[in-house]
Amino acid sequence: MMPLTLVNEGEENVIKRIGGKPEVKKHLEDLGFVAGGTVTVVTTLNGNVIVNVKEARIAISREMAQKIMV
Repeated sequence: MMPLTLVNEGEENVIKRIGGKPEVKKHLEDLGFVAGGTVTVVTTLNGNVIVNVKEARIAISREMAQKIMV
C-alpha cells in the first residue's frame, strides 16, 4: 500500500483506504474516492495531482493525495 502521490501517471489503481480526519474522509468520499474504487493519475503539476475517478477528472492537493492509499 502506498499514497496516491507515489503512483505512476496513467496507471489505474484500486483505492485501499482513505486516511485523515472524518471531515476530510467525507469530502474525498463526496468527490468519488471510496475504498474499492479505481483511480488513475493523469498528471502531477506543482505537487498537485490530477486524477480520473468515477469517469470525472479531479484536481486535488498533494496533502489530500497523500491521504488516499492505493
